[in-house]
Amino acid sequence: MVTEKKKNLSVKKTKEKLLVITNGAKKRNYGVHATWINWSILLLTSLIISILLFPGILIRPPSYRLGDIADKDIKASRDFLVEDVELTEQKRREAVKATPPVFDLDPTGSYILSRIREAFSAGRKGMVVQSPVKEDGQGPVGSNHVQINQEIFSQLIGVQVDEATYNILSRAGFPPEVENTIIKLLSRVLDRGVIGDKNLLASISSQKIVLHNLETGKETVLTETNEFLDMKEAANFIRKEAKALRPLMPKELRAATIDLAMQLLRPNITFNKRETELRKEAAKESVKPFYFKVKKGEMLVREGEKITKKHLLKLSEHSKYLRPKRLLGHLPAMFILVGLLLLSFYYLSYRPVLKGKPNPKNLVFCSIVLLAMLLVVMASHLVVSEIIRSFTSLSPTSLLFAIPVASASMLLSIFHGLSVATGLGAVLSILSSLVLGHGVELFVYFFVSSLVAAYGVRECRERGVFIKTGLKLSLINVLMALAVETLHGPTYGINMLYAGASAFVGGMLVAVIATGSLPLIEMAFGYTTDIKLLELASLDQPLLRRLLLEAPGTYHHSVIVSNMVEATAKAVGANPLLAKVAAYYHDIGKMKKALYFIENQLPGQNKHEKLAPSMSALILISHVKDGVELARKHKLGNEIMDIIGQHHGTTLITYFYEKAREQAEKREGKTIKVKEEDFRYPGPKPQTKEAGLVMLADMVEAASKSLADPTPARIQGLVQKIINRAFSDGQLDECELTLKDLHQIAKSFNKTLTGIFHQRIEYPGIEIGSSGGKKASNGNLNQVGLTNSRAEKAGNKEENGETLRRLGLS
Repeated sequence: MVTEKKKNLSVKKTKEKLLVITNGAKKRNYGVHATWINWSILLLTSLIISILLFPGILIRPPSYRLGDIADKDIKASRDFLVEDVELTEQKRREAVKATPPVFDLDPTGSYILSRIREAFSAGRKGMVVQSPVKEDGQGPVGSNHVQINQEIFSQLIGVQVDEATYNILSRAGFPPEVENTIIKLLSRVLDRGVIGDKNLLASISSQKIVLHNLETGKETVLTETNEFLDMKEAANFIRKEAKALRPLMPKELRAATIDLAMQLLRPNITFNKRETELRKEAAKESVKPFYFKVKKGEMLVREGEKITKKHLLKLSEHSKYLRPKRLLGHLPAMFILVGLLLLSFYYLSYRPVLKGKPNPKNLVFCSIVLLAMLLVVMASHLVVSEIIRSFTSLSPTSLLFAIPVASASMLLSIFHGLSVATGLGAVLSILSSLVLGHGVELFVYFFVSSLVAAYGVRECRERGVFIKTGLKLSLINVLMALAVETLHGPTYGINMLYAGASAFVGGMLVAVIATGSLPLIEMAFGYTTDIKLLELASLDQPLLRRLLLEAPGTYHHSVIVSNMVEATAKAVGANPLLAKVAAYYHDIGKMKKALYFIENQLPGQNKHEKLAPSMSALILISHVKDGVELARKHKLGNEIMDIIGQHHGTTLITYFYEKAREQAEKREGKTIKVKEEDFRYPGPKPQTKEAGLVMLADMVEAASKSLADPTPARIQGLVQKIINRAFSDGQLDECELTLKDLHQIAKSFNKTLTGIFHQRIEYPGIEIGSSGGKKASNGNLNQVGLTNSRAEKAGNKEENGETLRRLGLS
């Protein structure tokens, strides 16, 4: 008993894992919440579009350039101020011009004079170095002593004194009169002010300068700068003053004095460029803008008047003053209009077509396409406007025909059908014509282009269709563009050529954008197009080749099921290609444990004989989970993954359920309750017509193998019985198959199976054994024996004649 409990616990845990994996489609069925989510998406999209469009549509201000002619009178709607840019700039230039330049005064003259006194004093004292003595101690080393003292003197005085000058001064004993003369000469010239380049003063437009004392920080405004000397003038001044020294000192000493004074001369006034620029910038910033007032009702520009700079200033400021007021009043209005437009699309085009696919992902995709294309339109408008500004001979509309608005409808037609593409194409055409501002002509152009693009790819099954549709669209675009240009200008002209070329390019751009976007959208949203389905339908696909090698019986079964659903799908309004491809892959999960399914077993090899019924049921159930995982790994798409997870619904594995009950009854003294839900597939039930078709075809094809003598009458009875039980078990409750559809399905299945089990003449000498109709002990064929609580509680409706007995009868 402990072992049995452990087994039941293990089965329960594994079943829970299967529920998590195989209920992906069920989780994507948002039910009631889908409506609220879709409404939220529509509101958010409306808000984004309103923000993008505001204020350039409902309150579009007139756009003029210098020299344009006003096409209407424009009055001020309120009082506002306009900056007089020209007057402000003039005043700022005057302020900059009036700012005096800054010169730095370096009051280090006294420092130079003190160094002169220190150097001469040291010279008179014999310097600070004692005369060195020869190695024999008999006398000084004269030449070295002189060089060292010369270096010390040069360091003290601050300049490199040449040997000749030093020797003259040294022989004279560094006389105080030479010292005083040099100090006197330098003091006089530095007091006047020495500047490096006097031409700098001449280049300054200001009549005055600011002299900034670097030591004290004091500033002096000077209006006269003629007293300043440059280096050349300062040297001449020193020579002139030195003439008075002739009678006072020898010629040689006088020359040394002048040379030393020249060497000590340095500029003490320098131009401070950085401070000057900072003060000019501060003076410029200190000038506040000058404004003139415009009164409410004042005429800003009259119709027919030539636009001047002053007009442009007034119009620009007028639009700025109105912006906050209009934001509060017009943005909600824009939001309401756009919201109603999108709601119309949702209820008239989107919901009737995709009501069976409530996943909000589809509406998110539509919103993204709409917003992306609207951004492309707005960006294109800016680019075209700049081109037209540069080439004024171009017509305002001639280049707008190249905008690939129709690519949105082409993409939507591929993924969601013609109706959705038409609705969104109308919405996008309205918004685009408003953004571009050219009225009904552009709306008609974009809308017709969208219709042609959507219709051209409505049944796209190869990539070449995009190019063919693009060429057709280009020709139609050219005709429409020429018609629009004819309404606005001369019949013949260069603009007609530009318009035709733009329209042709626009048509080809639509095809190029759609072709390039297709694989990206398939990956991002998990969509599976007919092009992708055709690729998956090839029997050379690696997964199908692997199925053929590892589970040949399952492969053969899948091919027959695909033929059955393909022949039926169109009659019930399903996608034949999707149903066919899904049938190819619906049992790929059996590859993991292929020998546990009867179609892959050799006679006498039944692995279920040694397993408990619950474990056998679990193995059968697991092929759904394994199939979903394989489909996800090989990127088969959400539609095929959903059908794989739904193709058994919540059907009961009757054989092992009954076997488990029999074993439980045989246990003496032990009451073990066998739960029916442990022997049912975890679901979900089929959500689409394609999933329902695959379920019914899978059940009918498997059950047909148990017919001993598959005559047309027996096949018809079997098909009727299988569909009746699936219907009464509630497996078709969540898909859109009607009773009329079930009748069509039964007729088609009868025809296909009758063709498969057609009669052959008996060949002489060959004995054919009976196939027998014995049930397979692995339970694979026993889905025919569907039971459900509703049918049992109703007292076996089939016996009471209340089932769909006439299914498939013509």
